[in-house]
Amino acid sequence: MKIITLHTDIDLNQLYLLLHEKLNPLFQEQRQSDLNFTVERKGEEVTISLPAVYDGVLFSIVINGHELWITRNEHYVDDVNSLTIESILNDLFGKVAGNLGTDLVQEG
Repeated sequence: MKIITLHTDIDLNQLYLLLHEKLNPLFQEQRQSDLNFTVERKGEEVTISLPAVYDGVLFSIVINGHELWITRNEHYVDDVNSLTIESILNDLFGKVAGNLGTDLVQEG
């Protein structure tokens, strides 16, 4: 699990809307690919998946205060699409935090 501290408030709906609106266009721009990931709000988490290509959820994100707890599917950690998604998430979360920045609390 990767834990990122945002130093700013974000709620689950904001997180979902951000990823729903930005993830696919940014991915398609970076990878020059027409893959379209599914971003869903499931209970208290936001998930990212691509059922046509991958079994299960690629990323699951839970908000805990100012922290984002990000779980990545262990079967695809070296996959170029998964790595691209992770890079996009890092950039988006950095923009949400603004000049306060983010902190990586834990990765493993």
